[in-house]
Amino acid sequence: MCPVPAPRRSLGAIESGRGGGLCDAGGRVHVHGFGDETGGVCPFSGAGGGTARSGVSRRTMLAGLASLAALPVMSGTAHAAPPRRPPVPTTAPTPPARRPRAARGAHAVGNPRGSDIAVRAGRDAEARFGMMFKKLPAFAPPDALLTALAVSMNDGKAPLSDVKDSDVAFDNPGMPAGYIYLGQFVDHDMTLDKTPLTLQQQDPRAMTNYDTPRFDLASVYGKGPAGSPELYDPARPGYLLCNDHDGVRDLPRDDVGAAYLGDPRNDENLIVAQFHAVFLRLHNKLRDEGKTFEQAQQLVRWHYQWLIVNDYLPRIVGRDVVDRLLRRRRGGPIEFLGRFYKPRNPRRPYMPVEYSGAAYRFGHSMIRAEYEVHDQHTVPIFGNEGYQDLRGNRPVPEDLWIDWNYFFEIPGMSTPDDRNMARLIDTQLSLPLSKLPPTVVAPTAGAITSLAERNLLRGKRLGLPAGQDVAVAMGLKPLTNQQLGLTDPGWKGKAPLWFYVLKEAELLGGHRLGQVGGTIVAEVILGLMACDTASYFTANPGFDPGAGYSMGHFLLWADAIDPRAFEAPEDELPEEEEPADGEVDEGEVEDEAPHEEEPEVEEPEDDEEPELLEPGEAPDPAATSPVPGQVV
Repeated sequence: MCPVPAPRRSLGAIESGRGGGLCDAGGRVHVHGFGDETGGVCPFSGAGGGTARSGVSRRTMLAGLASLAALPVMSGTAHAAPPRRPPVPTTAPTPPARRPRAARGAHAVGNPRGSDIAVRAGRDAEARFGMMFKKLPAFAPPDALLTALAVSMNDGKAPLSDVKDSDVAFDNPGMPAGYIYLGQFVDHDMTLDKTPLTLQQQDPRAMTNYDTPRFDLASVYGKGPAGSPELYDPARPGYLLCNDHDGVRDLPRDDVGAAYLGDPRNDENLIVAQFHAVFLRLHNKLRDEGKTFEQAQQLVRWHYQWLIVNDYLPRIVGRDVVDRLLRRRRGGPIEFLGRFYKPRNPRRPYMPVEYSGAAYRFGHSMIRAEYEVHDQHTVPIFGNEGYQDLRGNRPVPEDLWIDWNYFFEIPGMSTPDDRNMARLIDTQLSLPLSKLPPTVVAPTAGAITSLAERNLLRGKRLGLPAGQDVAVAMGLKPLTNQQLGLTDPGWKGKAPLWFYVLKEAELLGGHRLGQVGGTIVAEVILGLMACDTASYFTANPGFDPGAGYSMGHFLLWADAIDPRAFEAPEDELPEEEEPADGEVDEGEVEDEAPHEEEPEVEEPEDDEEPELLEPGEAPDPAATSPVPGQVV
């Protein structure tokens, strides 16, 4: 059940579970703004959330805090802290206040986010962000080279009017496009850095990850009903707010269309917004079935985690890479066997900037210029005038509801001829990404709207090592710049890590990541999963929804398939044929025809266990009900 939230007054400023005006208990400084690139970092934040380490003196930290207080507020994406409220009278109890929320708008400032505000702790430090390859030098080519490279990475082909006309040479045949947006959802669940480019200086210690670096669906649940009451239905304890309007399954929104989310980035396009809504509906469905809040949350989380490990990652890096990094022992937790991602404090794992600033950005090259959202309705991802595209930060229009069969393989449903497939992983980004809309990047003076340029400049500001240096550190033979197609001598034989990861995959056919990119992505995801004692790796290592379980099964379980998706379009219905002489029309009944009894169908016992498929056995295409995981 999805109650429509009551209209609310827009409050203009945002926190949405991540914001404020002062240092919080975790040592973070918050500047009110919308999204992932408008905040700051408290110079007091250390690996343990208290005093900073690595020789940073109290005087230096105080000076850093003073410099933070003097920072200008970003135009269009940040708001000044509200005045201090008067004390609440204690004579009568007051209901929990909803947190200030954002008006609709961009979640990124004009320049990419980065790393340094006040703290200089060195490349060896681990806080919420850190370096995976701590001994490698930063690669800092001239900005002009990076800008020119970004221009060459923009694919100039205009969006198609129909996905069926797609050039199969650029499509990834094993990757339905929905996995791109599962990947985006995963990224938003793991990382939220809000430091603007103007404050970057190659110090990942100074970055603040406003998300927990684990797969706990904080973007859905926030800090729970007590910590993020704005995400929950006040009339039904333990239920998440969701929103059905005009036959569209949307996010809960206020009266100006701003969504109630644990992470506002999940409203940046209409695909990820409707994907987020799937999790809201599934949680509430489990509550309707009698699960407690904690049981429902645990089931949703464990299925999500299992799908990342067993459905998403194998498509991105290969099943062999995943299997090589995990050891499963009967009666014990699933062990992580990584070589390069080894947090010093597993209870407070850091987010490697090689992952967040380069390797995991491989998905940007897989984004199509256009998508068929349902039958015979193709629209660009961004770029059309009058919002006739999939840009977010608005209620989902009635005609842009998602038929998930066009984005994932849905058991029991036929494959549409024009299913959206992801683009190959290569060094070309689709045309709409060369000019991001104002709902993604605030239209400030000098704003960088090319996604490729933003990524390349961010990598330099973060002090990322060159791709070849990372390959050597992994014991691999590095690709040369000649192989990478970088002929300008200004590169000095090195390549930006993000570009290296993309080109490495491209040279292997583009179906999945190569050794450098695949190793970074797989080790970080599996390593973080192993560090989380609440994940199924440790809490329930035997958890298994069933062999062959996929995102398609998950969507069916969540009742996420819109009923309209089961209606065949008129042009695909079989033509009616006239009955031949002597034949009886299907709509008529012959008096002489004997009545046949319907065969009895044996009903299974209530306590009968569903049969699980053997490893490697293909699932029955007619089976549309997945085997749910058990709460232990």
